[in-house]
Amino acid sequence: MVSEKEKNEVGFAPPPFFHWSNRGRHRGRRRCRRKIGRLPDVTFFKPAGVPLSEAQIIDLTYDELEALRLVDLEGLTQEEAAERMGISRRTFWSDLKNVRRKVALALTRGYAIRITGGNFLLTENRI
Repeated sequence: MVSEKEKNEVGFAPPPFFHWSNRGRHRGRRRCRRKIGRLPDVTFFKPAGVPLSEAQIIDLTYDELEALRLVDLEGLTQEEAAERMGISRRTFWSDLKNVRRKVALALTRGYAIRITGGNFLLTENRI
């Protein structure tokens, strides 16, 4: 049973299956898997003249790199690239904006770039 205090805190009575301890642990929807065509041969880039021990590192995920590759290297439109990766245009646009910002930040400030992780499904063999 929901107390009157809990009901007034959120402005509604939650359904009986709702558990208050799960509130706020996850925000929004889970990130869906993106399809990528290949894994990169090189996964770490460091600016010349900066010792690795002093370099700040920016992480790119494999799916972010794939978004950048499809649009900027393959020349696909965002709509075509989103379809190939199996995500919406809006999601693709957001991923592309984030990865371009990360790359620009690394290039202008001399940060190292590490490519790792992400939620992806490899759809083609490595070329």
